[in-house]
Amino acid sequence: MKKKTFVLNGRILSAIDYKDVDYLRRFLNSQGKIYPPKRYGIPVRRQRQITQAIKRARHMGLLPFVIK
Repeated sequence: MKKKTFVLNGRILSAIDYKDVDYLRRFLNSQGKIYPPKRYGIPVRRQRQITQAIKRARHMGLLPFVIK
């Protein structure tokens, strides 16, 4: 069985940057909640990195906590 590699938008990511807001918005629903990893088939390690980046971006004011 082939091992999955995480590729999104045709690019392989080595590190998740909290300043890349457009990329992080893909993992938020219309209410601002973080999607579960099964939605995109993300590995657990990568999901933790994405979650941490979203939380940092929210704290810095780059992403909203709640979308109205």
